[in-house]
Amino acid sequence: MIKIYLILLFSFILTSSAISQEQFNFDVIEIEIVENGNKFIGNKKGKITSNNGIIITANKFEYDKNLNILNVTGNVEINDVINDYVIFSEKATYNKKQEKITTEINSKAISSKDNIVITANKFEYDKNLNVILAKNNVELEDKNNNFKVYSDIAEYHKDKGEIYSRDNAKAINLEDRSTINAKYFDFYINKNKIVARENVILENKKKDYKLFSDFLTYYKKNEKIESRDTLALFQSKYKFRSNNVILYKNSMEFLSNNKTIITDNFNLYNLSSFKYLVNQKLLKGEKISINSNYKLPFSDKFYFSNGIINLETNDFIAKDTEIETKKDIFDNSQNDPRIKGVSSINNDKVTIIKKGVYTSCKKNDGCPPWSIKSSEIKHDKNKKEIHHKNSILKIYDIPILYFPKFYHPDPSVKRKSGFLQPTLNNSNVLGSSFAIPYFYAISESSDLTIAPTIFDNDNKLIQNEYRSVGKNYEFTSSFGHGIDYFSKNLNKKKNTTYLFSKLDYNLNLDGFKESKLNFNIQKINNDTFLKVFDSALLEETSLLIPSNASVLSTSLEATLNKEDFTFKTGFESYETLSKRSSDRYQYILPYYKFNRNILSNFKYGTFNFNSDGKNDLSNTNQLKTEILNDISFKGFDYFFLNGFKNNFQINVKNINSVGKNAANYKSSPKVELSSIFNLQSSYPLEKTYNDKLNILTPKVSLMFNPGDMKDHNSSKKVINASNLFSINRMGLSNTFESGKSLTIGLDYKKELLTDVNKFFELKLGAVYRDKNENFIPQNTTLNKKQSNIFGSITNKSSDQFQLKYNFALDRNTKDLQYNDLNATFSLNNFVTNFGFVKETKDMGNQNIISNTTTFNFDENNSLNFQTRRNRKINLTEFYDLVYEYKNDCLVAAIKYNKTFYEDKDLRPAENLFFTITLFPLTTFEQKVDNELY
Repeated sequence: MIKIYLILLFSFILTSSAISQEQFNFDVIEIEIVENGNKFIGNKKGKITSNNGIIITANKFEYDKNLNILNVTGNVEINDVINDYVIFSEKATYNKKQEKITTEINSKAISSKDNIVITANKFEYDKNLNVILAKNNVELEDKNNNFKVYSDIAEYHKDKGEIYSRDNAKAINLEDRSTINAKYFDFYINKNKIVARENVILENKKKDYKLFSDFLTYYKKNEKIESRDTLALFQSKYKFRSNNVILYKNSMEFLSNNKTIITDNFNLYNLSSFKYLVNQKLLKGEKISINSNYKLPFSDKFYFSNGIINLETNDFIAKDTEIETKKDIFDNSQNDPRIKGVSSINNDKVTIIKKGVYTSCKKNDGCPPWSIKSSEIKHDKNKKEIHHKNSILKIYDIPILYFPKFYHPDPSVKRKSGFLQPTLNNSNVLGSSFAIPYFYAISESSDLTIAPTIFDNDNKLIQNEYRSVGKNYEFTSSFGHGIDYFSKNLNKKKNTTYLFSKLDYNLNLDGFKESKLNFNIQKINNDTFLKVFDSALLEETSLLIPSNASVLSTSLEATLNKEDFTFKTGFESYETLSKRSSDRYQYILPYYKFNRNILSNFKYGTFNFNSDGKNDLSNTNQLKTEILNDISFKGFDYFFLNGFKNNFQINVKNINSVGKNAANYKSSPKVELSSIFNLQSSYPLEKTYNDKLNILTPKVSLMFNPGDMKDHNSSKKVINASNLFSINRMGLSNTFESGKSLTIGLDYKKELLTDVNKFFELKLGAVYRDKNENFIPQNTTLNKKQSNIFGSITNKSSDQFQLKYNFALDRNTKDLQYNDLNATFSLNNFVTNFGFVKETKDMGNQNIISNTTTFNFDENNSLNFQTRRNRKINLTEFYDLVYEYKNDCLVAAIKYNKTFYEDKDLRPAENLFFTITLFPLTTFEQKVDNELY
């Protein structure tokens, strides 16, 4: 038996030596030969040496001689001496015919010469091509270049010195721990270069930057990165979007010669090229535009031909500067406020522009209508002030004024202490005036404006505006003092004073929708002050002065509102400046007004209750006290089947009065009760013809007052076709229209179905009585058995011509006692309006004609003419002729004015003015001609 084993062992050694001479040399402890010598199986550790320099060690092996394939398992180590490879795995297959080796499970390849280590689940090694293909959980480390790569697939071309990685690859720089993620990687080891493609993300968390791209090249030797179509993020807030960018990692310089957009939390930058020094946060660029606060509806824009900007502090040094502020910062969307300069510098929120030009005018091809050229413009954002040095005001590039120095708040300032824009004015009486207002911000809720005004006749006026706003109140007061005003009426100098104040206070009482207190005071010591000084008063004062320059008022009123009622109470005093001193005052103290809806859901209509009371002291010693209680019912419109529309109204009034030295008022209390009934009926008829709707409405109103009426015969009331059918058509508060009356009328209207704003309308009506009523106002003619015929015509059927005509024809249809005509004709740029009012006989005694005509030569140039003539006394009251040139930032006008009005200090005058407004700087008005009187 021993002899047979020795023979077999000797035969194997001879056979093994023969095989190794062909392909492999097996150095193993034990081998099994099967399949007629075509398969060799070894189950104990051994070494296999290939005839081409590959040495394989493993725990088990199986060699198929026919296929020339060697399979090894267990602690596999493959050493390619020629190609400088050592491969480790748990399982490998060597296809000797193809010279390819595949591995599985925990595979690792080491190239000691290149200092490359590759690990993966699987390898495919092509010895002829000297290429390793790694799959599944690939990790490749380039120890010479301090790189690690992770991916699903990687190819190592050793002869070329190139590695190709794909499918969600990731590269880590072991020196600075920066990472590159991409779908594809190309590593050029000899060139020390990496190319990443598709969904590339380069990130360095330590230095806080990211690059996003679809193509990136990393030159490891000089730490240079090139990237196409790149989005870069630095310091977590600076975003760069550009093309063909370069990042030098050692110096941390980021640059591109292509158009670039940069954003942070507030600013948007556009550049034609740039260099960004990351560590210093310095941006250098060409053709720079900056949009500040670009996420908000308002923003400023900066333009530089080139500059250096600190992105952290927003400091900069720039050449050829242009700054554009928010378009409607001066409440005019047509403006383009901007500053241009040769150079600029910004440091610590102070911007200095050299040789700057400022204007607010809209951009155009030519020079702006106005501009201010300064040797230096300094914008202090800490103080919110803009300072100008050696400034020249130009109008259409023509020098007008020189200012050595001046400053103003920047446009963002809503309220700040300092001088406001100066004003230059002119008036018939006072002559030319000059004022420089000073604004003083007392606190967050209060401020004061002081405006000394000097006139060329040595008159002086000091104006003051005080404003205060609190949680529940708003208070405004205007007060001033005029010095050395020469009164032509008194023929001497006189000082003037005025006080206008208004307080709105919210009481915030529980249970009320509204509860407030309003106080108003108006006082002057010169009867003609408002007429003489009107043009010189501050703009805020104009909101406080009375609409009627001849009547002053002082009042205190409390208002309470609930869902179902309204209550007002207070006192009022009036001063009529045209009356003599002893009779000019009227006092109403106290008074109250109460209104309540009693029944709003009643089946047949609505009930309302009103109560008014007051004490009225006037003409020094005339006292009238009244309490009026009204209950009114207004029925809902009721339609009969035949088409008639009917409505019924009842008003009942309780009058409680007492008086002293007053007509129609007794010295002892008097209690009266009166009522009035009104029944109205109409019959609307409609017809459509040729796209027009025709409406004809005959109507009738029966009104009856069973009681008496207070005497209002001398009162002046206005009656026309619009109010003729109202139950209180004369607007009387303490009585009802007396007697029985029948009002008959007719309404006709034709309107376009396609445009209801184009129509023709005619109204007619007259009142008939059973007898004359002497207490009804005589000028209304409603006191007679047959009143005048009242009518109105409204024509809006054309865009070129519009007419509104009210008239009153006497009962004999012979004379027109009242004419009120207003006609407007427009054609292209020409618009003219005529007004004519004439009252005769019972209805009055006036005859006035007026005209306003405007012609717009173009969008900038216009001519306006106004006049009014009192035909009763054959006197033209005034002429106004104005030529005006107007654009978005400049208004220039020549005004001719002739007045014939005379009132104490006011005299007839003829003047020619030149006015220019530089928006938003100032308004200047200068008299060109002298007064005629």
